[in-house]
Amino acid sequence: MNFMRLFPKALDPSHFLIVGLLAVSLSTIAQHGYWQQHVSYQMEIDMDVEKHQFAGKQKLVYTNNSPDTLTRVYYHLYFNAFQPGSMMDIRSRTLPDPDPRVGDRISKLKPEEIGYHTVQSLSQNGKYAEFKVQGTILEVKLPEPILPGAKSEFLMDFYSQVPLQVRRSGRDNAQGIDFSMTQWYPKLAEYDHEGWHPDPYVGREFFGVFGDFDVKISIDKKYVIGGTGYLQNPNEIGHGYQEQGVEVMQPLGDKLTWHFVAPQVHDFAWAADPDFIHDIQYVPNGPTLHFFYQEDTTGNWLKLQQDMVKAWQIMDSKFGKYPYKQFSTIQGGDGGMEYPMATLISSGRAYGGLLSVTVHEAFHNWYYGVLATNESKYPWMDEGFTSYAQDHVLNALNDYKNPNPHLGDVQRMADLYANGLQEPLTTHADHFQTNYCYGVSSYSKGSVFLMQLEYIIGKYDFWKGMKRYFNTWKFKHPTPNDFIRVMEKQSGLELNWFMDLWVGTTQHIDYSIKEVDKEKKGLTSIVLEKIGALPMPLDILVEDKDGNQIWYYIPVGLMRGEKPLEAGQEGRRILPDWEWTNPTYTFDIDLKRKHIKSIEIDPSTRMADLNNINGVYPFPKERKK
Repeated sequence: MNFMRLFPKALDPSHFLIVGLLAVSLSTIAQHGYWQQHVSYQMEIDMDVEKHQFAGKQKLVYTNNSPDTLTRVYYHLYFNAFQPGSMMDIRSRTLPDPDPRVGDRISKLKPEEIGYHTVQSLSQNGKYAEFKVQGTILEVKLPEPILPGAKSEFLMDFYSQVPLQVRRSGRDNAQGIDFSMTQWYPKLAEYDHEGWHPDPYVGREFFGVFGDFDVKISIDKKYVIGGTGYLQNPNEIGHGYQEQGVEVMQPLGDKLTWHFVAPQVHDFAWAADPDFIHDIQYVPNGPTLHFFYQEDTTGNWLKLQQDMVKAWQIMDSKFGKYPYKQFSTIQGGDGGMEYPMATLISSGRAYGGLLSVTVHEAFHNWYYGVLATNESKYPWMDEGFTSYAQDHVLNALNDYKNPNPHLGDVQRMADLYANGLQEPLTTHADHFQTNYCYGVSSYSKGSVFLMQLEYIIGKYDFWKGMKRYFNTWKFKHPTPNDFIRVMEKQSGLELNWFMDLWVGTTQHIDYSIKEVDKEKKGLTSIVLEKIGALPMPLDILVEDKDGNQIWYYIPVGLMRGEKPLEAGQEGRRILPDWEWTNPTYTFDIDLKRKHIKSIEIDPSTRMADLNNINGVYPFPKERKK
């Protein structure tokens, strides 16, 4: 076992932090006018595993990098959501299709089963800070303002009760994991160019401030902990963390204190159970992968470890290099949920499902962890981009047997539109009117957004652009406009029209071959119709009865250009732009109609036409008008 590779922070706590901060500083210079806040947490937690409660001390140094003077700050108190009558409870009981994992369970929690954070004291720079609690938000009136460029130190004593596991976090989950400790501490809300983001915890996504965490957790010595960050005292802890051959120091009392450090993250999560098995795998030229799980009679967790090593190499190659030295996959929670440098996964499912959810949640560390968009406001950039990566990686693990692994997302979109339940992607995650629409919109439509972009700009620029986006905006909070600007710079095309319509409206794509007219002077006239309101460039393949193929390409005028020629489309003929205001488009081909074997719009199926059966000729019997 390579001790330096496993625990680099234990040897030199400053090195990785300095490198990370330097990378952030240099990258920030490249975005003129961009700024973001910074936090530095020091926390000490004393856990009572019998009462499911803990006492906490928190020192928080907050750096105001904004141009604004701050007179108040906000903290999230997530555990307060797990109380009868909370916003999460009421929302779950009034939605037409509540998450079955929540349902009405919160309303039935007993006093010893609820969650809470009680803030016992709070000061700013040694002065008492006045505060009030409203549900899951702590509002603090500052005794002195925080000026632009200034730092401020907050000291807090708090006492918390871990709720019975209902959603994501809590104790005693359905599989017997004692503690899934996520959203477990008073967490400072983000402040950015839009102001404060004190979103109540209603059930969806999160948004946090980048910074550094130094966390000490004192807990019964029989427990094994996995989570965010690098363990600083492995030879005191044991449990598979220590250097091979080194004797573990015996604790003086009944508890062990686990000391973790996590640089350049925006949250800290952990889980603990006395029955955790701890395995370690190594990604070549990549991170150390830790796995924490209970007894595995199926062998699925052992198989998962090998596949995740392969998956990590694919992700690093295609989407950008994971910047940390470690990642942990932990059995816990109520399904799958992402956290910086870690994920919690429930077990007990078929292997394909276990691999799929682990790939999805782990690779949120690209789209959530490192590219930390406001996932409450833009859940499609978080869930959708991760879903796209998940489909690609799983297909790669299966030797790319599926020519288009994203078609399932297109079908889910089509079903949503057929049911008339669609809402624009600009909808805040908590404000979708149905869980169904939130899920399809954020995961599927967000994934298909990237699928459409690949179709519009071409595969080469798309993959170059995805890496460019990662390297430009890592350790920051990119917005949709930041992403699309990167793709415009990479492709040389104008793309705002596509993003605005895909994200800000519920318009859909539907193109048809309306007519194939009789030839005149050896030419056949083809009439296309734009039925859906969302315009797209078109790849059209014409094949004659001798097997000859001719590609035609119709750009959208809004693009101000064309995508490069793609493999397999040699000899492509570029036609005049189709302006989006025109309902039809006519062009001629130098082929008699009787010699035409077939005409097809987008045979690659990359364009998300929700009625692609009307985009082929000869017209099929089941063609929809």
